[in-house]
Amino acid sequence: MRILVIGSGGREHALVWKISQSPRLNKLFCAPGNAGTMGIAKNVEIGDSDIKGLADFATQEKIDLTVVGPELPLTLGIVDEFEERGLEIFGPRKSTAELEGSKVFAKQFMERNKIPTAMSRIAESPEEAKEILNTGEFLYPLVIKADGLAAGKGAIICEDLDKAKEVVNLIMVKKKFGKAGRKVLVEEFLRGEEMSFIVLSDGNNVVPLVTTMDHKAAFEGDKGPNTGGMGAISPSPYIDDELFSEITESIVLPTVTRMFEEGRKYKGVLYVGLMLTEEGPKVLEYNCRFGDPETQPQMLRMESDLVDVLLSIVREEVSEQEIKWSPKASACVILASGGYPLEHEKGKRIEGLEETSKIPGITLFHAGTKYQEETYYTNGGRVLGVCASEESLSETLDRIYNAIPGISFDGMFYRRDIGSVKEDKR
Repeated sequence: MRILVIGSGGREHALVWKISQSPRLNKLFCAPGNAGTMGIAKNVEIGDSDIKGLADFATQEKIDLTVVGPELPLTLGIVDEFEERGLEIFGPRKSTAELEGSKVFAKQFMERNKIPTAMSRIAESPEEAKEILNTGEFLYPLVIKADGLAAGKGAIICEDLDKAKEVVNLIMVKKKFGKAGRKVLVEEFLRGEEMSFIVLSDGNNVVPLVTTMDHKAAFEGDKGPNTGGMGAISPSPYIDDELFSEITESIVLPTVTRMFEEGRKYKGVLYVGLMLTEEGPKVLEYNCRFGDPETQPQMLRMESDLVDVLLSIVREEVSEQEIKWSPKASACVILASGGYPLEHEKGKRIEGLEETSKIPGITLFHAGTKYQEETYYTNGGRVLGVCASEESLSETLDRIYNAIPGISFDGMFYRRDIGSVKEDKR
């Protein structure tokens, strides 16, 4: 098969890495890719938002399967475009991807279908948002969320009224996240343990991926601003068989079923961001694609052929698919550029990659990197994922943290507490 992966981050490098192991594969492309994907796929200089350009390329190259990594092309309708041309592609159509593309749509969907989530109010102007804040109906801290895509940074915790009004101005007046801030959600702050629950759906049936736990805050102790993710472990230490069943029955299956009933057949990845509260699991957000960095530890544990799995979704045959997983633990620790997730510089020379990649048990997934004149440079906020999979989580993390000092670039930072577990789970 000739396969095209769309995207340029660590998630896409992990997908390319796993797909490259399939006996079905003849030729692998990645658009636009990064300095890591170029070693195992042919990078194609087409941006992930160039829907027509990507569809033209897939047609010309006779691509048998396209796998979409990031959310932007999904919300722009890349699946609709490919399917209209008779091209097989993995991912949800535009109308379905609105679950991620609009926080307001997702919240209204959950409320009308009684899917457990935080209490919230919708504001369509700065004045309306401030009016909601002045009512006093929300206790502090509260959360203000930009309606549209904001690269994982559009949810901001506000400790008091002054901070909340400042955030409203930042999002709706100063347009920090552009068009994503035309509307906002003022939302109840949920206390508990955050986790990711990710399944594959062919529109009729679902198959779960192994559980993961993401670490979104920039700094140790879950301090600092939210990021796209500073690391992830698998399995999640907070989910047992009973909770797994509860999430599946009360959240995942109703989501897929109600979407189908509303004329939006859900095909692809359904990623549910959850908070495990004292009242049970509640939905923080939906994503309509593989997680990043959750995909990295998941791919390390997957023993099945990923191409077989993806095709079973595209062809609506997932009920016949059983995914085999390694019983080992796995983890990914992100090395980030100084200043991330706020302003950060690019073009910093990366040292030690080749040596570190040769350490037994270590897998490096590139994210914000580029390669020129035989040298690796930073090219984004999240630069690299240092990953491993061992018998236990402690062994896995020891291997990762022992390897990290071999890599360096100006301003590099990372969390040193990935995988830490609180005593009180909720």
